[in-house]
Amino acid sequence: MERTNPTAVLLMHCPDRQGILAIATRFINENGGNIIYLDQHVDRDEQVFFMRIEWQLENFRIPKEDIEEVFNRLFARRYGVTLNVYFSDRIPRMAIFVSKMSHCLYDLLARYTAGEWQVELPLIVSNHPDLRSVAERFDIPFHHIPITKDNKAEQEQKTFKLLSENRIDFVVLARYMQILSEDFINRYPHNIINIHHSFLPAFVGARPYHAAHERGVKLIGATSHYVTTELDAGPIIEQNIVRISHRDSVASLIHKGQDLEKIVLSQAVEKHIERKILTYKNKTVIFT
Repeated sequence: MERTNPTAVLLMHCPDRQGILAIATRFINENGGNIIYLDQHVDRDEQVFFMRIEWQLENFRIPKEDIEEVFNRLFARRYGVTLNVYFSDRIPRMAIFVSKMSHCLYDLLARYTAGEWQVELPLIVSNHPDLRSVAERFDIPFHHIPITKDNKAEQEQKTFKLLSENRIDFVVLARYMQILSEDFINRYPHNIINIHHSFLPAFVGARPYHAAHERGVKLIGATSHYVTTELDAGPIIEQNIVRISHRDSVASLIHKGQDLEKIVLSQAVEKHIERKILTYKNKTVIFT
């Protein structure tokens, strides 16, 4: 899955100041980098500058392993820059967590097997055995790790070992019906992606579509976000809605809602894989 023309991606933010864009681009150009993508944004309320820049490494004079250190030494200390550097030939490794609902899992696996994403998928983890046959159909190793209130800490340790052995970079919760511990979340900051219906907080609980139907809502939605220690309150990556009417039954709401969930989740995963998300405080900047 390696690309023949490897590139580097720099994601950065810093206090806004005149000339910061020119300083970064000039440094890349002067060291033989050919810039193929650049997008930037200034939050005028916060006075913060955000940028994503990608350049070809073929003739770049700084060795890959030194690029982030050089950027930090030359820019971070002087301009207060927070940055990360990623490489296109370093394919991220994804784990999918599921419970019993299959709609999001099928969509993720279809896109993965179709080769839409530059990602590796070494395993699927579940607290129930129900979706093992789906994993086997796509030839992905399936790990059943049942969790109860009495064994949660022990089973999470088993999960940590599994993720470490498989060198997992990020986790996708494809309707995984377990609350992750603070320890789990802190091991993968801004690298756990969740999906939920957008009825929260108005329609909480296990039957949100039934509650929405009873209230006669006119649209339903889905939200994908990074997981933080505050439940369902992490930085939002992607959202969408679909209109409904009095003609929609509960079954129709569930069908439309699940269609929306899988699309929104996959769009969020794609942006993450492509390194087009920059998190700041509890918000995201999504580059096109």
